[in-house]
Amino acid sequence: MSTCAIETTGLYKRFGKQTVLDGIDLTVPAGTIFALLGPNGAGKTTLVNILSTLIRPDDGKALVVGYDVVKQKETVKQSISLTGQFAAVDDMLTAEENLRMIGRLSGLTAAQARKRAAELLSRFELTPYAGKRVKTFSGGMRRKLDLAISLTAERPVLFLDEPTTALDTISRRTLWETILQLKQTGTTIFLTTQYLEEAEQLADRIAVISGGRIVAAGTADELKARIGGAMLELRDAQDEVIRSVPTTGHYDDIRQILNRIAGEVPPLTRVGIRTPSMDDVFVALTSGKMNKNKEESAS
Repeated sequence: MSTCAIETTGLYKRFGKQTVLDGIDLTVPAGTIFALLGPNGAGKTTLVNILSTLIRPDDGKALVVGYDVVKQKETVKQSISLTGQFAAVDDMLTAEENLRMIGRLSGLTAAQARKRAAELLSRFELTPYAGKRVKTFSGGMRRKLDLAISLTAERPVLFLDEPTTALDTISRRTLWETILQLKQTGTTIFLTTQYLEEAEQLADRIAVISGGRIVAAGTADELKARIGGAMLELRDAQDEVIRSVPTTGHYDDIRQILNRIAGEVPPLTRVGIRTPSMDDVFVALTSGKMNKNKEESAS
């Protein structure tokens, strides 16, 4: 497999008069987890749909493991797996039946499909529930089964479009562990998410998309460094954050900030300094406020 699993150059997509993707350039190395982070409507799902051959771009080029998603569509399909935002499982079938059915549809023999189903049930800790109908599953269990289904045919690239949407905290973290385990097998994972912590915990590299454009890309630490070395944090008497302001951390800068906002904060306001978080990055990048002397509301 190529050392680069995914490449896009000048990718555009329009729906009517609306430009959803506005010149996307991305490179995803093989065997890594790449997170595309952005708010609703930013273009995340559209990009995944293009890369997985579900829709065609209007302009630009996209390669998946070296194959063009338009000119070599069928070859790309044989190189990828996709898990969308909603679990694509049959409620009336058992977990094992779902997996065996997909195995057969993927070209496996009956014996191969049965063996693969057993392997995936074990990997996702679903073996005790193999014979239970999916309609009895919790949201977290359904999502794990959905991910298992997408891995029935082993492919080098896995697209996960907001895989933990609507999951509770425990289920989300369990799925994170599963995704990290998949990376260890050499699978390239392209993940879209609205969850800042999810991108930071899982991804080797993160791209932030806003208004159909990539506004920044890098590691979590690199993105944090873009908005300054520290944040001046103001908390009210109930210990709620009421404002976060980028600062150099130097005495003169802190004094100037405090003097500037002295008349705008309530009595008993407490002041602290912390390092930037992904929340700060997200707000700064998606709102266009990258001047580190500009105040921004806490997320």
